[in-house]
Order: sequence, then structure tokens, then C-alpha cells
Amino acid sequence: MGVPKYLLKGKTPEQKKIIKYFLDSGCFAGLRRMKDDVYDQMLLDKINSLNLKQKALGKIGLDEDQLKEIPPVNLYGFHYGDDNYSRIGKDNLPRSSKYDIAWLFFSNTQVYMYTYVLDMTSDSKSEQAEEYFYKDIVSFTTSDETIEVNKPSGCLGGATKVKTEYNYFRMAITSGDKFGVSTTGVRDAESAVSAMKQKLREKKS
Repeated sequence: MGVPKYLLKGKTPEQKKIIKYFLDSGCFAGLRRMKDDVYDQMLLDKINSLNLKQKALGKIGLDEDQLKEIPPVNLYGFHYGDDNYSRIGKDNLPRSSKYDIAWLFFSNTQVYMYTYVLDMTSDSKSEQAEEYFYKDIVSFTTSDETIEVNKPSGCLGGATKVKTEYNYFRMAITSGDKFGVSTTGVRDAESAVSAMKQKLREKKS
């Protein structure tokens, strides 16, 4: 089964390839569709081209020398939801068409959080920069979330839903707001978050 033409209308050649990677199915889809590692490299190249650490510092309006209470924390991973494409690759790893990237910086009095959601199938983006005093932060937490991801069904076409888990970071604020980001791409996420928790305890004591 091919991909409906209306989904490809107005897309760049690269975006068309990515949509086909997620949606194309059937007996010969494997010949038409890019390999998992090709998509991974396209994603990495796109992220590197954005220079998000410098973009984050620009949004915050501070020099990195002013943000050395603890080393900056970079969290990132596949973004899952109803507004994107997802699939299980041939390597049995889940991927999605959107990707979360966050940078957190720590001054003596505040935490600065910059988040960016990259959409590989369109030119749209979502970015946000926030700053909070330590006293206004309730907690830093990580959790395992369960989601359903498409798994192509061979020659029959279509896909079945497969449950899988991914890791997520949240920062809770006294106002009740929560800011989060996927950490599926960070091997030492727990270690980084532990350092943030320790600093928060120090500032609140």
C-alpha cells in the first residue's frame, strides 16, 4: 500500500521520504522505504543544524558563564502523541516523526528551561523558554510512559498497534504547571536529573 497523495502535497522531497518511512506498507514497502538508520541520520543532521544550545542561550538572554551552578542539562528523545507519526523499526525500536530537545541552565537563583519540538514532516516548530526561582519549583521527576506505536503488518498492508514504554522528564511548578520532555535518547538521564534534584534540595534547605 502506498501513501495517500494528499499527505504528500506541498511537502519537500525529504519530508515525503520521511512520511513514506512511517506510513508505507505492503509486500514491497521495504524496498521503497528508507532504512531505520537513514532516518536516524537525517534526524541527527537536522538537530545539529539547529544549534539549539546557542538558540536557548539567546532566548534566555544570559551568557553561559552566568549559568554555572551545575553543568547545563540536555534532554532529548522521540515525542509521541496523536499529532505525529510513529512506527516500530526493523530493529524493533520505536521512532516518531517529532523529537523533543530541552536545555536546562542553572544560575545561583533560577532555573532556565528551553524546549523545542522538531517536526520532521513539516516546517512547523514549537519552542518555549521559561525561567523559575528555585523556591517556585516543586520537583524534577522522571517516569516511564506507555504508548501504542504502529508496527507494519507485512504484505497485508496497514499496521498493528504495539505497546511500548518511553522515558519522560517533568518539572512541576507551584502554580500547578508542568513542563516535560522525552528522554528516550539520553542514556544517563537519571544521573543528570539526580544532580538537578540535589541542587533543588540545597536551594530549598
